[in-house]
Amino acid sequence: MRFEVRALGPQGLENLQVDADTETEARAEAARRGLTVLRIKTPARRLLAPRSRFPLLLFSQELLALLGAGLGLVEAIETLAEKHGDSTGRSVLKQILERLYEGQTFSAALEQVPGVFPSIYVATVRASERTGDLPQALERFVAVQSQLEEVRGKLVAASIYPVLLISVGSLVILFLLGFVVPRFSAIYADLGTEMPFLSRALLFFGQTLAQHGLSILAALVAGVVGLVWAQRRPRVRRWIASRIWRIPGVGERLRVYQLSRFFRTTGMLLRGGVPVVSAIGMSAGLLSAALRPSLDEALRLLREGQSVSNAMETAGLTTPVALRMLRVGERSGEMGELMERIAAFYDREMARWVDWATRVFEPILMLFIGLIIGGVVLLMYMPIFDLAGNLQ
Repeated sequence: MRFEVRALGPQGLENLQVDADTETEARAEAARRGLTVLRIKTPARRLLAPRSRFPLLLFSQELLALLGAGLGLVEAIETLAEKHGDSTGRSVLKQILERLYEGQTFSAALEQVPGVFPSIYVATVRASERTGDLPQALERFVAVQSQLEEVRGKLVAASIYPVLLISVGSLVILFLLGFVVPRFSAIYADLGTEMPFLSRALLFFGQTLAQHGLSILAALVAGVVGLVWAQRRPRVRRWIASRIWRIPGVGERLRVYQLSRFFRTTGMLLRGGVPVVSAIGMSAGLLSAALRPSLDEALRLLREGQSVSNAMETAGLTTPVALRMLRVGERSGEMGELMERIAAFYDREMARWVDWATRVFEPILMLFIGLIIGGVVLLMYMPIFDLAGNLQ
């Protein structure tokens, strides 16, 4: 959830957006950045309302290309505003241009557009303004986002076939129970034969489904809407996440995936010139609620003067490989680059696990659905088998 925060900072009044699960976490995140919160609110969202998102990655890629071609910043954004076909995107770019015309910096202009540019992006641009390497900062951001999208795409691609298999299998089972089973029930009623208990239960369930299909469908739709509504509640999301994290094997992989995003983004900020404590604090939004207390502990240890490797190890935010690489980064002074290498190592490990899990899970899922369908068919025909046996 994104909160709109008006706060007092070293540079005066600031308007910013903070991603957090609750208002308390949003206030804590603002305090981590050295800000005093004056007002905080949550933008109202309608249930199932479509959200128009600004294409941040595409904007960065196009801006990088125009800057590389020799255009100035204002001229490049004017060009993007002219070519942008989406009204929302054009409005965002015009707001940025208005602030640039007023003489504000690019980072200040981005920060004053509500709900579009994350704090990590603004911090990257602000750091580049001190060193004069905006194209390099955009290039780093594009590279990091592209890698994150690649990992996310692999996870989505791995889930498509199981979801499709479950959907088709469920439709076949519903067809058997709601259409075929009731017709067998009418045949068996005319025969007047005694049926096994499981067959009677299956026929009763099929008749109920056929007679009250609309009511059952309405209840299912209401249940789906209720689940969507509940999923939008921060407390419900935290409860679901806590249960998923307790699944053996899955919880550890989720932790590795989130640490990969965290280290990659933190490394990008460090290479852009952002101080380590600020960079780690800005990347906090990439971690789930389960890891936020560990990150707070790491930040406390860093402020007390401990090294990054010791703070991360004590807080439980590393693996043996990551810990060794962090220590190498401290000795060489290339902490940002080493953090990105840690993220690349995690990504490869995650890709191997997804491939293995897909190879194992898909056959098991097919076997499970096949057993259910086969069981339904067997229970339907079992009275016929018994009748044939009695005739012999």
